[in-house]
Amino acid sequence: MREPLPADMFDELCPSSYNPIRFGDKWAALILACLEHGPRRFSELRVPLARVTPKVLTQSLRSLERDGMVKRTVYAEATPHVEYELTPLGRSLLGPLAVACAWTREHWDELLDARDAYDHAASEDRRAG
Repeated sequence: MREPLPADMFDELCPSSYNPIRFGDKWAALILACLEHGPRRFSELRVPLARVTPKVLTQSLRSLERDGMVKRTVYAEATPHVEYELTPLGRSLLGPLAVACAWTREHWDELLDARDAYDHAASEDRRAG
């Protein structure tokens, strides 16, 4: 039995969700991180990715599968199920992903300050316009 994914794996304030460097779509990097230690069922991925709707998670998984990053395996057993796992190509992204997350952690305050300044300026522009 494999260790379950922690529900708080991606805290709302986790640097990974604010990472300006995108690997595919908005959720792709988080999905890759969930699959780092082996295959997972959709329901297992939903635990740490609770902010992602099932529809969007499915779209992201399909996109990663199309790009050759994730392999989808259907098990037609007494209780059919599907598992997702990283391909060698997907696994090769874990290093660059770790570098991007480290960069985000290092520049966390600057990122938040820049976003706050932008949002404030945009708000002022809407009021003025």
